[in-house]
Amino acid sequence: MVLGAGLGTRMRPLTDAMPKPLVRLHHKPLIDHVLDRIGEAGVPRAVVNLHYQADQLEQHLKARKVPAVQISDERGLLLDTGGGVKHALGLLGPDAFLVHNSDSVWLEGIGSNLARLFQLWDDARMDCLLMMALGSASVGYSGKGDFSLDSEGKIRRRRESEVVPFVYTGVQIVHPRLFGDTPEGAFSMNALWNRAMLHGRAYGMRMEGLWMHVGSPQELAEAERVMNGEHASLK
Repeated sequence: MVLGAGLGTRMRPLTDAMPKPLVRLHHKPLIDHVLDRIGEAGVPRAVVNLHYQADQLEQHLKARKVPAVQISDERGLLLDTGGGVKHALGLLGPDAFLVHNSDSVWLEGIGSNLARLFQLWDDARMDCLLMMALGSASVGYSGKGDFSLDSEGKIRRRRESEVVPFVYTGVQIVHPRLFGDTPEGAFSMNALWNRAMLHGRAYGMRMEGLWMHVGSPQELAEAERVMNGEHASLK
């Protein structure tokens, strides 16, 4: 599933008249970077949810062939991340699936990060598996981190006034069972991660390569410099 329904408020004014997934990075809409990578990883079908400027995004997606795209329509709903995925469960099926933000982009290291994520997934032990980047080595990120990883790969949230190494990249595998007993309407994936952590079933994987946080026009410009080979870490 690709999350494409957000309002993109931090990306204004670029998103005043278009949805954030259609904002271009290196001559290509952000969502096409995502769908191309998913297709290259062998995923045959993607569900994309729509809300803000939905007609524009739906029209753009009609041209996609690999992966094949199905639409989860959230016009008039605005369900947040968790609610948006729950709304699409009928399209996603009974097994674990990939959830990918429409603005999550990176330069690969050695091999495919998605292939490594798929290989690491353990249906018996995990309810969610989050792809993490080292915050200090990411582009456009300046926060205190989101999670730490223990020796078994389980995630722990950053405590107040603590700095932790890893930031969530917007890419994860989740199992539909994680959505059991969840409310109708809007809610965040954060609530589901908390539940999985409480039961020791929330894991993380450190990605290889260079992750780019693309949340604002300034961060988009920095990511553009990376894609053009102008970033210091590529020298």
